[in-house]
Amino acid sequence: MFLRFSLKLILLILACVSAGVIWQQAQLSVLALSHIDPVPEVEALVAAERYAEAAYYLDFFLEYDYVRDDPQAQALHAEIERVRNCLSYQTSKLGEGLLVGTSDEGIGKTAGLITDFFVVGDIRDLAAQGTNWAQGEDVDEVVAALAGIGLVATAAQIASGAATVGTAGAAAPAVAGSTAVKGGVSILKAARKLGKLPPWLGKTLIKNAKTVQKTKKLDSVTDLFSDVYRLARTPGGLNLLSKTSDAASLRRMAAAAETFGDSTATLYRIGGQTFLKTAGRASQLGTDSIKLASTYGPKGLRVLDKIGPTRFIKYSARAAKIAYKGDLFDLIARFLAMLPRWILYLLFSLGIVVWIPWRWLRRLGQSVISGKRVIVKSGV
Repeated sequence: MFLRFSLKLILLILACVSAGVIWQQAQLSVLALSHIDPVPEVEALVAAERYAEAAYYLDFFLEYDYVRDDPQAQALHAEIERVRNCLSYQTSKLGEGLLVGTSDEGIGKTAGLITDFFVVGDIRDLAAQGTNWAQGEDVDEVVAALAGIGLVATAAQIASGAATVGTAGAAAPAVAGSTAVKGGVSILKAARKLGKLPPWLGKTLIKNAKTVQKTKKLDSVTDLFSDVYRLARTPGGLNLLSKTSDAASLRRMAAAAETFGDSTATLYRIGGQTFLKTAGRASQLGTDSIKLASTYGPKGLRVLDKIGPTRFIKYSARAAKIAYKGDLFDLIARFLAMLPRWILYLLFSLGIVVWIPWRWLRRLGQSVISGKRVIVKSGV
């Protein structure tokens, strides 16, 4: 008898817990999340002397109190800034941009863009490939194709600029188009030299370069280079470019960069394709809520997509007020949040069923039936 009562009591408790979980499953799914600690990743980037990448990554997380109040993160930030502001470091990055056309820092990137916009970069690269050909060495067809497209774009810029003056600005869109192509040429050269140009894009460039050289027009590459140019203005754009697989994925990546700006590379580093999928719904979910969800990793983005921005922001703020949850609380929250709803409904139903007074109901039913029989007999 005691064992039976204990079992019923346990099932009742499980039913109550299941009902609570069903009611608060959205909140539990947020409480079960854990913030990303950026310090280990930043330390690895600093050790590899990738200071610009480390700075953008850490700066993203410093927008949030849990990192901003971390002394270790603050010390790392100060060290990174000290190195990046050093004259010798800035000079080396300027040299990268001028001589090689590539750099991960703003000053070097600007120098590389300037050399390419003023034909110097295109002539430099064509000369280098011509020297390789003359010496019997391998010629990089992609770099040569880009340089050729760059020269045509420069000619188009000059012609469009003159036309703009002559037509009182009517030719301005053509100038913008050729400028986007020039910017795209610069970043694609950098991507090729750093080994971050995806194979599909290399083949596309060689094919389109032949069309450009034949027609002396940029129509066949304008859309492609416009998307690339949008990435070119984003820190970490080369890394983002390397993750594309076709023109459609490049368009999605460029749209994400347009929406999230300097945070795009960090957000992709955190969430990958999950971030890109969520970024496509930025107009409904909101950029701030997507950034907040990203501090919890891909799981945070999936939870945001599931419960919506209003509840996610409210529950995450509530979780932040909990000074110490403890490992046991985290484990329980994660376990409950992962339970499928059908299991929760099953446990709830079992807890209700075992406490239904079946014997009393049976007796009541028999009494009702007996009463009806008496009434029928009396009526006869």
